[in-house]
Amino acid sequence: MADNRRSREVTQGVGRSPNRALLRATGFGDGDFEKPVVGVANAHSTITPCNMGLGALALRAEEGLRRAGAMPQTFGTITISDGISMGTQGMKYSLVSREVIADSIETVVNGQSMDGVLAIGGCDKNMPGAMIAMARLDIPSVFVYGGTIRPGRYKDRDLTIVSSFEAVGEYCAGRIDGEELLEIERRACPGAGSCGGMYTANTMASLIEAMGMSLPYSSTMAAEDPEKGESAERSAEVLVNAIKKQILPRHILTRQAFENAIAVTMSVGGSTNAVLHLLAIAHAARVPLSIDDFESMRRRVPVLCDLKPWGRFVATDLHRAGGIPRVMKILLAHGVLHGEALTVTGRTVGEILEEIPPEPDRDQEVIRPWGEPVFEQGHIAILRGNLAPEGAVAKVTGFERRSISGPARVFDSEEACMEAILARKIREGDVVVIRYEGPVGGPGMREMLSPTAALVGEGLGGKVALITDGRFSGGTRGMVVGHVAPEAATGGLIALVAEGDRITVDADRSLLQLEVPEEEIVRRREAFRLPPPRSQRGVLAKYARLVSSASRGAVTG
Repeated sequence: MADNRRSREVTQGVGRSPNRALLRATGFGDGDFEKPVVGVANAHSTITPCNMGLGALALRAEEGLRRAGAMPQTFGTITISDGISMGTQGMKYSLVSREVIADSIETVVNGQSMDGVLAIGGCDKNMPGAMIAMARLDIPSVFVYGGTIRPGRYKDRDLTIVSSFEAVGEYCAGRIDGEELLEIERRACPGAGSCGGMYTANTMASLIEAMGMSLPYSSTMAAEDPEKGESAERSAEVLVNAIKKQILPRHILTRQAFENAIAVTMSVGGSTNAVLHLLAIAHAARVPLSIDDFESMRRRVPVLCDLKPWGRFVATDLHRAGGIPRVMKILLAHGVLHGEALTVTGRTVGEILEEIPPEPDRDQEVIRPWGEPVFEQGHIAILRGNLAPEGAVAKVTGFERRSISGPARVFDSEEACMEAILARKIREGDVVVIRYEGPVGGPGMREMLSPTAALVGEGLGGKVALITDGRFSGGTRGMVVGHVAPEAATGGLIALVAEGDRITVDADRSLLQLEVPEEEIVRRREAFRLPPPRSQRGVLAKYARLVSSASRGAVTG
């Protein structure tokens, strides 16, 4: 029996019933006060296709909880549509929403003395926000993913939301006409579910499954398929068992679990946002983790899955090929996964994977064998140098070119950079710098999908580099380096870069270097003055005052 429940029984026992009277109004009967109370944190919203199906899943979860002998209490939490806000000032609120989600779940669950929590989410920040809350609360918890969208279709090719962003660049370069641009927009997102490639939502869902906080196979199910509702009910049953056995998040979210998550990130070609979010979840779980752990795992794990944004397939294809368990079994068979790690089911990773073959089926092309990978090493590298002494996060696969040393093209906002790209002022060999978009400077660390997709659409994806103290969408591809730390708004060297300076981005040497004499850097630093904060009041100003460096997960508490 959970401590929270014991506390509630003391205060709500016979003769002390005002609290129980309120619960009766919500549907509690005489026998229900002995049952575990489970919070269903429901991120349903019609703001985004990622979350528009979550209400139905919450109802299925409620049914499963009642059938298993628990009392569900459903409450809402927020979401921001990253795709809809992309390229606008609204994107500044995306990463902030991760903290709001975590804080809201923690507040309700602790405020109502709940015995467990089942969180349901769909868009990018729902998953890490819920996981941060679960790690803080440390009561039995399970995550239910809303599911992935099915791909759109046009001219015999699969479409995702990134197809629409890249089509803008193609149109500006004269590679497609206005009618084709409109047809791609019309067809890219055909229904409910999170963006279909191995972008941030599907990446985080996959990692939560890999860490054992959601059910096997649940992270690659389509949102509109019947098995998604069945999985929500089964998750509820598993959670009630975890309450009975007191299987807690910090029993599951160990160092081994985080290493498993990093290995899966590399093997599926996941989003660079996984670095930021795993660091934040580890911080909440009190597990030591650093960005250097990602670099060491990158050198051990190949990219095994041929998935968008740079590959051919989408998450539903991965599901048909065996899903995340099939990928994990290959990693386990080659010694880069901890099979003894516990999961919310009460079974270990090794026990769950026991009956799965150690190599992928030969009649599919989504998952490659260990000896025939898409790339021989992981795709997310940690770069350092005078521009990023705390580290920066780079995508280093998808194009043949792995290093660029060229003139800096400097922009103090995403909008200024986008204007230059659409005016076709960026040339092959340039190193585009977008600064004052970090956690403090943005504030909110916007994703730079619009400029990176436009560059790819114009045919410059592998021919220029782009560095920023902001973030990238999971849909970004190209030679891109984000999370540059320290950021410009805290006096990082990226603030001192001048137009035309030579910058070297070298994935093979893990290097991000401003090629300017030290005495010139000293002169610039002496003359430098921080600009005033962009937000003076409200949630963005509050966030900017609290948030840590991206190198530590951009955490606020």
